[in-house]
Amino acid sequence: MTSSWRALRRRLLTPSTAETSLDKRGFHKKSPAAQERLETVGKTFLTGYAHAVEARTPAEAEERVEELPDWLRGFAYEGAGMGLAMLDGLPFGRSDNVSRFLATPVGTRYQYLAYVGIGWAMARLPRFRWPKPTSLDPVLAPLVLDGYGFHQAYFHTARYVDAQYQDPKFPWPGGPHGDYANHAIDQGIGRASWFVRGTDPVLVADLVDSFPAARRDDLWSGIGLAATYAGGGDDPAAAERDLRTLVARAGDHRGNLAQGSAFAAHARVRAGIVPAHSVLATRVLCGMTPQEAAGLADECRPDHRAGGDKPAYEIWRQRLADALVTTEV
Repeated sequence: MTSSWRALRRRLLTPSTAETSLDKRGFHKKSPAAQERLETVGKTFLTGYAHAVEARTPAEAEERVEELPDWLRGFAYEGAGMGLAMLDGLPFGRSDNVSRFLATPVGTRYQYLAYVGIGWAMARLPRFRWPKPTSLDPVLAPLVLDGYGFHQAYFHTARYVDAQYQDPKFPWPGGPHGDYANHAIDQGIGRASWFVRGTDPVLVADLVDSFPAARRDDLWSGIGLAATYAGGGDDPAAAERDLRTLVARAGDHRGNLAQGSAFAAHARVRAGIVPAHSVLATRVLCGMTPQEAAGLADECRPDHRAGGDKPAYEIWRQRLADALVTTEV
């Protein structure tokens, strides 16, 4: 494929960076710093996406992503995961772009983010082009649904956030735990809520309180993940106040908030890049360092063969939430 065709493919497939503007999305603007943080994250996601759909190989996309500021690379790899999954879903060309990336050392470090990116692609591909669940890690596969939920809440906010829509028969991944899909999707909706409400902890908590009680565990988990991985962009003192407001408002869901934070810390530590805002958030939400939270997450992770009435991913989340809820914050 020629470079001119790849450049055309990039232009045709890549959304405009204007789509990440809080004004365009109609999201709340808490402060100029928070707005800049959220819009930078969105633009970086699209940068990674564009690199992936234009590159000749996943390795070439990786080279370009590695030129970005270190704390932003995770968002770019999330976008690259979406881009590679979009290429896999096209009716022509290779269909192993995601698997080739995940087989690399960098793909291993950013596996969580790439899985989330796959979910973004699923939201834009016809269902018959969705990946087969058996091609993914059996523990981490629900992260794909997190990505799908984030995409829907981010781009279809009126339906998925304001109207609180849930698909009663979501078709993926199916199987014995097929009815779990909406729990993972809600984690993504919770993560997007951090963006929708502009990182304002009171507005975020009010939004969660408007949802049915049965959905709040998953929403708070996503909020903890977003607050830790993306941060709020304000100065450390203001950020700490916001995080402590989240803890207070989470109430009985504090373990879920901490679990999401620990997952974010695990992803940061695994990539070897832990920015100051993630250190602060993990301390406030989990009561420990990112390295300690990541270690606890490793200890709580079940074997991929874990069965019963819950998928291994949910067993993992519950174990971690239970372990963290006893931590003094």
